Amino acid sequence: MPHTQQQKALRFRALHEGPGVFIIPNPWDSISARLLTGLGFEALATSSAAAAAAMGRRDGKLTRDEALAQARTIVDATELPVSADLEKGFGEAPGIVAETVRLAGENGLVGCTIEDSTGNPDHPLYDFTLAVERIAAAAEAARSLPFPFMLTARAHNFLYTSADLDETIRRLQAFDKAGADVLFAPGLPDLAAVRAVCSSVSKPFNFMVGIKGKSFSVAELAEAGVRRISLATSLYRAAMTGLIEAAREAKGAGRFGFLEKSMTTLELNELMGI
Repeated sequence: MPHTQQQKALRFRALHEGPGVFIIPNPWDSISARLLTGLGFEALATSSAAAAAAMGRRDGKLTRDEALAQARTIVDATELPVSADLEKGFGEAPGIVAETVRLAGENGLVGCTIEDSTGNPDHPLYDFTLAVERIAAAAEAARSLPFPFMLTARAHNFLYTSADLDETIRRLQAFDKAGADVLFAPGLPDLAAVRAVCSSVSKPFNFMVGIKGKSFSVAELAEAGVRRISLATSLYRAAMTGLIEAAREAKGAGRFGFLEKSMTTLELNELMGI
């Protein structure tokens, strides 16, 4: 029997309540969603960069309607709870961010992330007060939905040259108080920083695996206090790397060694449940 959105939402919230840590991988289309479901993951999340790449665009170049439609294809492909990377909420004003959260709920999602990046290289982060107001508006919209929608607030300080751990923690603590359910700071440089963040907030913390030299094992992240581990574009990049290597072998060397380590179509179909 198909699970209702309410049931998915409750399952998603329970994952964050523990015990332990869980991995939330990031599919980019219905096929990758079905494969990850078949592998036994308990929830899925979209990646804005992978979603855009799958449509031949750069990260940040999808409209809100396009991003939600792409997320809907993943929702419709699986019985798992799905959260979406909705970037900065597709607008600066808190009211626009709130509307984005409401539309996310209407499209079958049970969670989303909203970040404090502006997309403007000259002023990459929203000023502190506005950043907090945007999360507060998103949280209010999430609470208005008829099921427990999980709002993740992202502090992007460490993706820019002005990275400062104290400022990241200040923002995350403010997002916590503003009503975010999960907190997220991509690009933390080491496990000491992860521990400092996790010990400074009261909500579950999401760590993003995907940056070379700044990704750690599940055991290490669990010990540091992380509750959720997302994979960003890493699975998409791995899949595309495999495709490129196989195609180069065929075109350049005239050999097909990749076939020896490839799953059969039947095996893939069985994993997808088709």
